[in-house]
Amino acid sequence: MSDEELPGTPAAPDPAEKGSKKGAGAPSSRASSSLVAAGIFLSRISGLIRTAVFARYLGAGSHADVITAGLRMPNVLQNLLGEGTLSASFIPVYSELLEEGREEEATRFAGAIFGLLSVIAGLFALAGILLAPLLVTVLLPGFEGDRRELSIQVVRIIFPMTGFLVLSAWALGILNSHRKFFLSYIAPVAWNGAMIATLLLLGRQLTADGLVMAVAWGALLGGALQFLVQLPWVLRLEPRFRPSLNLWMAPVREAVRNAGPAIAGRGVVQISAWVDLLLASFLAAGAVAVIGYAQTLYLLPISLFGMSVAAAELPELSRNRSGGTEALRLRTNSGLEQIAFFVIPSFVAFVFLGDSLIAALLQRGEFSRTDTILVHLTLIGFSVGLVASTATRLFSSTFFALRDTRTPARVAVIRVMVAALLGLFLMTQFEAVPAQSIGGGSLVIPARLISWGLLTNVTIEGRHLGAVGLALGSGLAAWVEWDLLRRALRVRIGAVGPRMRVVFRMLVAALLATVAGWVVRLLIGEMNPLVAGVLIFSAYGIVYFGAAIAFRLPEADRVTSLLKRLSRRTG
Repeated sequence: MSDEELPGTPAAPDPAEKGSKKGAGAPSSRASSSLVAAGIFLSRISGLIRTAVFARYLGAGSHADVITAGLRMPNVLQNLLGEGTLSASFIPVYSELLEEGREEEATRFAGAIFGLLSVIAGLFALAGILLAPLLVTVLLPGFEGDRRELSIQVVRIIFPMTGFLVLSAWALGILNSHRKFFLSYIAPVAWNGAMIATLLLLGRQLTADGLVMAVAWGALLGGALQFLVQLPWVLRLEPRFRPSLNLWMAPVREAVRNAGPAIAGRGVVQISAWVDLLLASFLAAGAVAVIGYAQTLYLLPISLFGMSVAAAELPELSRNRSGGTEALRLRTNSGLEQIAFFVIPSFVAFVFLGDSLIAALLQRGEFSRTDTILVHLTLIGFSVGLVASTATRLFSSTFFALRDTRTPARVAVIRVMVAALLGLFLMTQFEAVPAQSIGGGSLVIPARLISWGLLTNVTIEGRHLGAVGLALGSGLAAWVEWDLLRRALRVRIGAVGPRMRVVFRMLVAALLATVAGWVVRLLIGEMNPLVAGVLIFSAYGIVYFGAAIAFRLPEADRVTSLLKRLSRRTG
């Protein structure tokens, strides 16, 4: 079944599509990662549109805090049982069953995992509804009065949503194992689309409280849609699928054993997210929303490039783990260079041109220039760890292919502890700087600090920078995780990492692109932020890619070859 077909179109799958049939027709990992990246790109674009609409109607104040926290709190269930855990436990076992031709057993295994996830997700969702007041009290102690009461109502509505998202991750595991990558990663467009439609339809008709509640219902509907759009394709690949609770199958027991450490690792990461929310709730009003906006942008390259490569590699590594450690090492190193080609320019752009990006996406309606600067500073804090966070996605997939879920979990514990300690320390240092201590009565951030002399001074009155310290702690901790995983992999499969001369050329290309972006910003002067952002980042992208070709970077050559093939097909 090609990714362009529609559900219900009868066509026998070609041999390359069945996991049990090897052959040249099977898509390469680079082609697969391109499909993953394309799906993630479209879903993330819809997420950016959702964020822009949020900013327009809710700004970066207390109501934005409530919906941001409300969408994150119930995600404990999704993070514990969703894609990360299934990637470590379900996909390797299911892919290997398909590769060995044990298709009937694979179908029964998929049905048993579906049944187990449904029961667990249902129980957790019910508990979340009943315990919403306690959860808000424990996780958001800084929320008081109306903000606390509204958060309780939002959590009760949204919590069942995560059950659908867990089942959506199960569907992703089925599709990815059959080398169907595009649909499962574009499915979140339905989730974002439901919330966007809610805001556009009701944004001018409801009070701020009513709009927050409406968005919560939209999120619940969107979660259900995200699962349902994948279900017809899953049933086509597994026409004999039946849910069950057959927990005594050997593959189920193996998956559950592998899931234990993965869930522990995800649980630790979730605790970290809780700690971030808890600490941010004590900061000035709007800090939770500022962190949420910055994280949306920060996670975009991680999802597009780290997740796409890691997701595409995992089924192939699992099918061929008997190929030896050298094959794993070479595949990992190649994937790291593929990731770096896109993430290094993302990092440079976030640091030096991030305010133009944020203004283009968010600066309208209730979202002011002050909010743009605060989000940019917070984004810089997160971006300190951007390269490390993206690379560790691929490191984790390599461990999963080795059937080792414990090492990433142990390292995650260390990262969370470091992030919590650094975040708490830096948060208090930044928040302790009152606005009137700089610039004589108000916090004046010189444009030189933000955009290296290319903007006029920006005055931020009555605001604090605690969110920046919290983000910086997270960024620094990402490098601790990167180093520990890299060292552990070196023991298992040998030295891993991209070639430094290649990384240096990527960095130089990104800096040249930054100069081009600055020049465009100087030339266009003051204009609509959206138009300015398009012009600045168009110049940035063109110069980076042109420099990459001139420097003979391998990934640039591959992208050029892909574009030529597409041109010939459409010509």
